[in-house]
Amino acid sequence: MDYKKYDIFSPMVFVLLVIIYLIFSQTAFYYHLNKLTGVDLYTVGVIFLGTLFYITGIVLSNYFLKDKEINMHSEKIDKIFSERMVLSLVIIGILLQIVNLAYLGGIPLFSGYLKARAATRIWLLSYLIFLPSINILIAKYDNKKYYLLFILGLLLFVSTGYRTTAMAIVISVLITLYYTRDLPWKYLILSLAAIFILLVAVGFIAVKSIEWQNWSSTPIELLFYRAGYTLQVLDRAVFMQGSTHGQLLYNTLMGFFKSSDPRVIVGSTTLGYAHSTTSTIFGPALLDFGLYAMLLQMTILGFIINLIYKVQINVKSIFIGLYAILLAHLIIWIETGPTDLVVFLFYLISIVLLIFTVNIKKVGNK
Repeated sequence: MDYKKYDIFSPMVFVLLVIIYLIFSQTAFYYHLNKLTGVDLYTVGVIFLGTLFYITGIVLSNYFLKDKEINMHSEKIDKIFSERMVLSLVIIGILLQIVNLAYLGGIPLFSGYLKARAATRIWLLSYLIFLPSINILIAKYDNKKYYLLFILGLLLFVSTGYRTTAMAIVISVLITLYYTRDLPWKYLILSLAAIFILLVAVGFIAVKSIEWQNWSSTPIELLFYRAGYTLQVLDRAVFMQGSTHGQLLYNTLMGFFKSSDPRVIVGSTTLGYAHSTTSTIFGPALLDFGLYAMLLQMTILGFIINLIYKVQINVKSIFIGLYAILLAHLIIWIETGPTDLVVFLFYLISIVLLIFTVNIKKVGNK
């Protein structure tokens, strides 16, 4: 069977992964991992509504693109994203992460204290440069030597102890390869297995390295527990709608420059004490502005991700890498939620590039 007949990385993969996430959560509830108890049926209904409005966004995007052709100004792209330029950016991103680790004075993956300080301004700039440039480099230029830069960059970001950055790098590059190389089934399956192992390993090592916590769970139990725990946080958020009055969005956009973490606000609001906590992709908007805001958020996400998807299918080039980055973070947001400034910047960069380099016009119009 030719898996390319079925686009496994289309925007609809998000719906499948939400269902899988719910299965993981229910498994944690069934076995009462670390005394997890489950969630209200109303919360499941909110998740269903949010997912439905995400699909609505995809449908609206398809309607917007109906009877339209998509073209790219290739000369602009080739001039801006030359091989030398993109390669230089990859190297700059790697060097900045090396500087960041030297500044921290150790490996945050093995120290909770260092991890708490790892997300510096240097780290933000490094990630903002490295992730798009490595995906664009691999998408546009077929050179096996560039995989070494991918591995080096991955190892450096794994050393910070943050699962999300490591997963975003691996998932996005896999998606880029999926659309640019003829990957056999066995390589695709092996890649997905490697991503799962990386997710479990980095998460487990990082948790065990937190000096002030004592976990007795196995790596697999911890994976299921995190899903169940995060869903229970969402359950509380569902019944506390509008309680943060926009503070999560404000601190997502401005908190990095003020050294404040929106996830700590999530923890303080839902748990009653300061603790960095995730609340799924649905939680922050619910806490900030309520149900209607969350549904609007999901519709916008569905519209944008499908628009970039259709563009990359038609024009390929750098938009393969950009779509890979956005989809990878959308998948990660299923657990963590949209509380990362850097991801909003990736969306902004993608939209700006789309506006200035892509021409979408009705068929027959000149």
